[in-house]
Amino acid sequence: MLKEVSFGGSNEFDIRLILYYLALISIGWITIFSTSYNPAAEDFFSLGNAYTRQLIFIGSSFVIAILILLLKGQYYSFLAYPIYLFCLLVMILVLFIGTEISGAHAWIKIGSFSIQPTEFCKFATALALAKFFTEGKTLQEKKNTWLVAFVIVLFPVLIIMLQKDTGSALVFSSFIFLLYRIGLTGWILVTGGAAIALFLITLYWNEVYAIALVTTIFVVFWILNRKNRRKLIRNATIYGLALVFIVVADISYNNVLQPHQKMRIDTLLGKVNDPQGADFNLNQSKIAIGSGGWIGKGYRSGTQTKLNFVPEQHTDFIFCGIGEEWGFAGSLIVCLLLSGLVLRILRLSERQRDPFTKYYGYGIAGVIFFHFFINIGMTIGLLPIIGIPLPLISYGGSSLWAFTIMIFVFIKLDYR
Repeated sequence: MLKEVSFGGSNEFDIRLILYYLALISIGWITIFSTSYNPAAEDFFSLGNAYTRQLIFIGSSFVIAILILLLKGQYYSFLAYPIYLFCLLVMILVLFIGTEISGAHAWIKIGSFSIQPTEFCKFATALALAKFFTEGKTLQEKKNTWLVAFVIVLFPVLIIMLQKDTGSALVFSSFIFLLYRIGLTGWILVTGGAAIALFLITLYWNEVYAIALVTTIFVVFWILNRKNRRKLIRNATIYGLALVFIVVADISYNNVLQPHQKMRIDTLLGKVNDPQGADFNLNQSKIAIGSGGWIGKGYRSGTQTKLNFVPEQHTDFIFCGIGEEWGFAGSLIVCLLLSGLVLRILRLSERQRDPFTKYYGYGIAGVIFFHFFINIGMTIGLLPIIGIPLPLISYGGSSLWAFTIMIFVFIKLDYR
């Protein structure tokens, strides 16, 4: 069985990654066509059709992929920091000249097309982190390694928050997998999980209940460790940080999140029941996916998606079209393809002799996994709706171009 294909040299491009890529974008276009095609339309290939525009995006993505493969692999390491800084500057520029779409001021409009620079900043951040961790460092620089790494991730997050695009900002938390692979202590992951739990407790009840819970836990540990001064100081520090976190979480929820974002969280937690409002997208999504059964209703036979009952069915909720038309079997195939893509990148990353390629691979694998895990999770009601696309499948040029760049830069680096 062929695993790799040669392009005239001693090295080889990984054919499995390319096949995963082609399969996913094909499924995406077929689904977009099925859910958006209007037989009454006069012009089949009109730019007013989502499937026509997506076809243009796919064609331009092929051009981008070929150009990437033709460039020398050394360029990506050499230009890592300039690309990162350029993306940050463009995102800052968006704050002044950008266009607001779906509540996020994160788009640059060019004619009838819109570009979201945030998507490309995920790629740039993966490059910058890979470059940073492969540079030789003095002893003093090594002491600040994790601090600088967090700052590299934090800069784009702050800008994205100013753009009011919380969903995209959360994607950057996926870089924690890269940091953990490089050597970040596992306690950071435990702390992150505890922070999420504390955040949900604060929102589900209120800050008073959360403070009472934290205080009770602190008293128990104080009694258990009352004879150990060092542990008492450590516990007191954690207790203080937990109290600060609860206050910040409450303030952020009430003053930073947009009203529709707060409503989505409230409905997911069961605090609010709004079937015609905040719950509408999720309810229609679950109806569409559930109606598909085991093998689906058949191609272009989905009633929920064809009749536009599902909002954002080309972008954030495109998985509904797959679930309704192809059922559990089709949904499983998509999940397996996405999982195979991520696992293949991880496997190739692990075998690399070049640390830059290894770290870059882990970075983009985390981003792709976060996207598909969260997107599918939110369409079936397991996770809050935060508005991020399904990789290579959802409609949109920015997302498709960005994932194309991520994947084919890695293919080129692996070839090298």
